[in-house]
Amino acid sequence: MSPAVPPGRLAARGAPPRPRERGTLAEDPRASSFKIGPLDWYVFFEWIKIFVTTSLGFPVLVIVIDLTDHLQTYLQRNIPAPQIALGYIYWIPGSMFLVLPAAVLFATVFSIGALTRYSEITAAKASGISFYRLTAPIFFAACLSALLGLGIGELAPVTNAKHDAILEEQQFRGGNDRFNFAYAAEEGRVYKVGSLDAVHGVMNSVEIERRGVGFDYPTYILTTQNANWKSGRRWALGPGAIHILPDSVQDFVVSFDSARDNHLREAPGELMATPKNPEDMRFAELRRFVTALQRSGGNADELKVELAQKIAVPVTCIIIALFGAPLATSTQRGGAAYGIAISLATTVLFLMMIQLTKAVGAKGLIPPYLAAWIPNVIFSIAGVYLLARVRT
Repeated sequence: MSPAVPPGRLAARGAPPRPRERGTLAEDPRASSFKIGPLDWYVFFEWIKIFVTTSLGFPVLVIVIDLTDHLQTYLQRNIPAPQIALGYIYWIPGSMFLVLPAAVLFATVFSIGALTRYSEITAAKASGISFYRLTAPIFFAACLSALLGLGIGELAPVTNAKHDAILEEQQFRGGNDRFNFAYAAEEGRVYKVGSLDAVHGVMNSVEIERRGVGFDYPTYILTTQNANWKSGRRWALGPGAIHILPDSVQDFVVSFDSARDNHLREAPGELMATPKNPEDMRFAELRRFVTALQRSGGNADELKVELAQKIAVPVTCIIIALFGAPLATSTQRGGAAYGIAISLATTVLFLMMIQLTKAVGAKGLIPPYLAAWIPNVIFSIAGVYLLARVRT
């Protein structure tokens, strides 16, 4: 009588092999490399739990610090406590944008760290599942977090505006007026404005000049007492006159009670001399504002960096996972404290690099759009190097 085969060991020679269960670690890796099994869902949800906790925990910490600094100010404005709480709820998306890469790093380090600590990575490798295949759900989740970052980048300006309105921030901010400036618009038109009230959308003493080339495309100078911003991104012109100059001799004058400028699409805020807060503008709005600032003679390098970071920061979520996955395999030598220290140090380094490259790009020392992507390039190189050295 042959001895009994212990559980988990191979069957005796000549005995028929036991059928494999689908989705288990014992499944043929060649047949399951592109299939989603229970192991993939397990890794994915372990990562998601840590990511959600971290991505919401950091903003809550920022909110507590900001509330401590400004609570007395809000109470002096007689803002009720529920209204203050609602204002900070609207502030969450804006405070989440920059911490998403840090949340991805924490989720990657601690989810893979847990798999290493409980020897689940060793078991997977013993079953023929490589480290790259095991961490595929993490990279997929990082791609989802990058899409989430792009969405938050478009949502944050809306929620920030509601936050400012609820906490009455706009009532205590200046810089809504501009006087005696010129603005170079499209198609060779130059706007000379006596005063601009960005809050009410009103310009006074406006002169519009367009240089022509002859009778078919004459030069004209339009003067009007005022112009008002209307819905549909149009300026409505008040009473005035237009001088048509087909050459240096002739001058035809046409008076009008009202007119509409279909070419100037910049909103009142986009015509201000000083840049608006980029956090309060969506990508397309910020891009238009950069163009408007350049035409009015302002320096838009810093805003160009901010514009590029609206895409670069979400993309960092993918790159930081590439960096954090191999890093997590070495953090277990010092336990959880070592993993926390590595994650915090990397997060601080990442945020410092963002601020440093923003300052360098704003000074024009390097191209602004390149400055926004430098942290991604550095972390990509480090991630590829670490990933190439990890044991699969």
